[in-house]
Amino acid sequence: MDAAERKRIIDLVKREVVPAIGCTEPIAVALCVAKATETLGKRPEKITVLLSANILKNAMGVGIPGTGMIGLPIAVALGALIGKSAYLLEVLKDCTPQAVEEGKHFIAEKRIHIALKDGITEKLYIEVHCEAGGDRAEAVIAGGHTTFTYLSHGGEVLLDKQTASGEESDEDVPELTLRKVYDFAITAPIDELRFILESARLNKAAAEQSFTADYGHGLGKMLRGNYEHKVMGDSVFSHILSYTSGACDARMAGAMIPVMSNSGSGNQGISATLPVVVFAEENGKTEEELVRALMLSHLTVIYIKQSLGRLSALCGCVVAATGSSCGITWLMGGTYRQVAYAVQNMIANLTGMICDGAKPSCALKVTTGVSTAVLSAIMAMENRCVTSVEGIIDEDVDRSIRNLTRIGSDGMDETDKLVLDIMTSKG
Repeated sequence: MDAAERKRIIDLVKREVVPAIGCTEPIAVALCVAKATETLGKRPEKITVLLSANILKNAMGVGIPGTGMIGLPIAVALGALIGKSAYLLEVLKDCTPQAVEEGKHFIAEKRIHIALKDGITEKLYIEVHCEAGGDRAEAVIAGGHTTFTYLSHGGEVLLDKQTASGEESDEDVPELTLRKVYDFAITAPIDELRFILESARLNKAAAEQSFTADYGHGLGKMLRGNYEHKVMGDSVFSHILSYTSGACDARMAGAMIPVMSNSGSGNQGISATLPVVVFAEENGKTEEELVRALMLSHLTVIYIKQSLGRLSALCGCVVAATGSSCGITWLMGGTYRQVAYAVQNMIANLTGMICDGAKPSCALKVTTGVSTAVLSAIMAMENRCVTSVEGIIDEDVDRSIRNLTRIGSDGMDETDKLVLDIMTSKG
C-alpha cells in the first residue's frame, strides 16, 4: 500500500474517530442549534427543530451532559445559550449550573418546538430555525453528525451542499475491504497509527470514572463488585465487560465525560476500544501491538458503517463489537483468515439486534456485543467458523458484511418505524 493511499485511510479514521461528550444525536441537535444561533447573531426568541425519526429515537431517553436532565429540550436550549459550534461534538462542554437554570426557563417559556420532518429519506437529518426580532436563521445537518449542508440568514443562503442522499459527498473516501483494513492496520508504519492511542486514554478514563459513581443502571460497577468474583470470575473477560459497560453507563446517564466516538457514536467508540485495550494490557502486549489492534478494530467499524449508514434499526454495538473481535483475534495471534472467521461468527450471532434509541440500558447491549466478540475470537482461534450453508453467512466475508448491512439498512426499516411508534405512544 503506497503512502498516498495510507494517507487517505488515516484521514478517514481521523474524521470518524473523534471526541464526543454526551450521546451524539442530541449533541448533534445542540450543535445545529448553536450554529443557527451564531448565524442569527443574537439570542433566539423561538427555536423550531425538525428531525428525522432516527435522530428523535436516539435522543428521547438519554441524559444530557452536565444537566441531570433527559431528552432534547434542554439540549436545544443549551445549544442556543452556551453552545459553540467550533467544539463540534463537545458543543456543550462549557455548560454550567447557571446555564442549566437558564435553559429550564427557556423551556418553560415554550420557546422550543420539536417535530418530525416529513418527506425525507435521510436517516440523519436535523433542521433548525432560530428567530428573534423579525430576524431568522436556518441550519441543517445531514448525513453526518457534524456535516452542515445548509445555512441561511435573513433569506440569504450562506451554504448549500444538500444532495439527494444527504450523505457527505465532498470527502475523499477510500474503498475498503476487510483485507485492505487488515493489511493497513498490520503493516502501516507505526508512527502513522499512534494517534489511535488517544481512544484508549479517553475511553479507559471514562470507564474508571464510572466506577466511582452511580451512573445509569450501574452495570459496569456491578460487574466490578461481588459478581466479578462470585459469578463471572476475576478474569480478562469480566474486566472487558465491566470496563465497556461502565463507560457506557456514564455516557448514557449524561456524565460530563468525553469519550472517543467512532462513525458518530460514542458507544461504538467505546465498544471498539475498551475490549481491545483490556485484553492487550492484561496479556502483556506491547504498545505497537495495542496500536495495531485498535486500528484494526476502529477501521473495521468504519468499513462496515460505510454500507450500513450512520443510523439504522440495527444496534451499532453489533458493528463495533465486530471490530473489537477482530482486534482481540489478532492480539491472540490470529491470521487474516482467523480475523475473517471472527467477523463471520459475529454476523451469524448478533444480526438483528434492534436499536430502540440511546438510553442507559444501552450498557446491556454493549455488554452482549463484547461478550460475543470474545466468544467469536476464541472460536476463530480454534479455526471454527460459521459456514456459508448457515443462514446469512456467505463464503466471502465482505459479502457477509453486505448481508448484515442490507438487513440493518433495508430489511429492518419497518422494525424501525414500529420501534419509534411504540416509543412515542407509551403512557
